[in-house]
Amino acid sequence: MSACRCYVLIVGILGAVGAEWNTKDYMKREHSLIRPYQGSGMTIPYWDFMGSTLVTNNYIRLTPDIQSKQGAIWNTVPCNVRNWELQVHFKVHGKGRELFGDGFSIWYAKDRMEGGPVFGNKDYFEGLAIILDTYSNHNGPHNHQHPYISAMINNGSLHYDHDRDGTHTQLAGCEAKFRNFEHDTHIVVRYEGDTLTVSTDLENKAAWKECFIVKGIKLPTGYYFGISATTGDLSDNHDVISVRLFQLDLPGDPKDEEDRSKIVPSAAFFASPRDRIDDPPSAPLSGIKVFLLMLVGSVALIASVVMGIMFYQKRQEHSRKRLY
Repeated sequence: MSACRCYVLIVGILGAVGAEWNTKDYMKREHSLIRPYQGSGMTIPYWDFMGSTLVTNNYIRLTPDIQSKQGAIWNTVPCNVRNWELQVHFKVHGKGRELFGDGFSIWYAKDRMEGGPVFGNKDYFEGLAIILDTYSNHNGPHNHQHPYISAMINNGSLHYDHDRDGTHTQLAGCEAKFRNFEHDTHIVVRYEGDTLTVSTDLENKAAWKECFIVKGIKLPTGYYFGISATTGDLSDNHDVISVRLFQLDLPGDPKDEEDRSKIVPSAAFFASPRDRIDDPPSAPLSGIKVFLLMLVGSVALIASVVMGIMFYQKRQEHSRKRLY
């Protein structure tokens, strides 16, 4: 009996050791946000909030479904993890069925707690933005529908162009219908071996669906995670339920010892700065359209002349009657 218990104990210890060795990632609590949120008083451990942000027992609402609001939460601890995975449980919902906006963004940025025009954060930022854009009444040429998820890398010199939905500075993107679901919605941002992968679980299947993957991404350590949202003429509730940051373990990665604190955010194929491309000029009218326009114009001119002559003749007849 004693030998049996000893055997079970040894197996359990070996199993625990084996489980630890085989673990490829583990959660970093100082970069995570899980219910219950409140610490002592109105503070949230490791997180600051600003703007219209409201902390409840079940969610953190960055903006209410009201026009012209901005809100954000920012981690207070810089991230010194080389390879990481950020999982965000969120909910975007509102009264709008056809028109809604504006959206929210997940940040890994050098500066924190600075509100601005880019979904509640500053423009000309340094770092990475994962933008979940819901504004459906957009301008400029696009080949996608909204809501839309995109990524932008900035070294501090680029302007996010709202008039073009950032299409001339984005790395990649995908359509993602994440509004007004009753079930949970999730997004995961994975940065591993200079490769950025963004995936979603919007169908409540507990399985990630790849949105896009981009290689050759250089991000420094020591930046901050944050999430911000904004509303304009259109609005939505933008809620964050949880944030989980996992450190990824890549055994034998020679870059693990590399000092990443001083590198500049960049992407391999990214030409910085890129020129803004204006909308293409209107296509010239075809020969048939020109002919029809000239025909309509000629008919209108002839009709005007005929009506003028008839009016003149009536005036003349009226004048003769008065003379007699």
